[in-house]
Amino acid sequence: MENRATRLEQALRDAGVRVTRQRAALLRVIAGSEDHPDAAELHRRAEIAGAGVSLATVYRTLTTLQTQGVIEKLEFQGEPARWEAADQRHHDHMIDVDTGEVMEFINDRIERLQAEIAAEMGYEIVHHRLELYVRRRG
Repeated sequence: MENRATRLEQALRDAGVRVTRQRAALLRVIAGSEDHPDAAELHRRAEIAGAGVSLATVYRTLTTLQTQGVIEKLEFQGEPARWEAADQRHHDHMIDVDTGEVMEFINDRIERLQAEIAAEMGYEIVHHRLELYVRRRG
């Protein structure tokens, strides 16, 4: 977590953004997130941590971190944008349409099939995002 928080802090500095006490606390919250929180949830967690950061600062900080390429914005249908660190191994997402829960998964068969389909059509995959919208059976 500290390594990730340090990278996030450096990304802000590289963008010319001053790392205030409030922003540093927010960066620790982002770095420690194992889920896919939206801005309001990150703000709530930062407040619990005593950061005293405004929601506007949360949004500005997220946008800057996204521009610097250290976090990714995830936009799922009908949901507010969610965020995750960009330093993770490639993975795809399943979104439970009833609960909004976002689950990560890695499946080598799917990855191979996508590459095969692209190759059959004369392409190679440069980037992709797979989102499965799911509902529990029964």
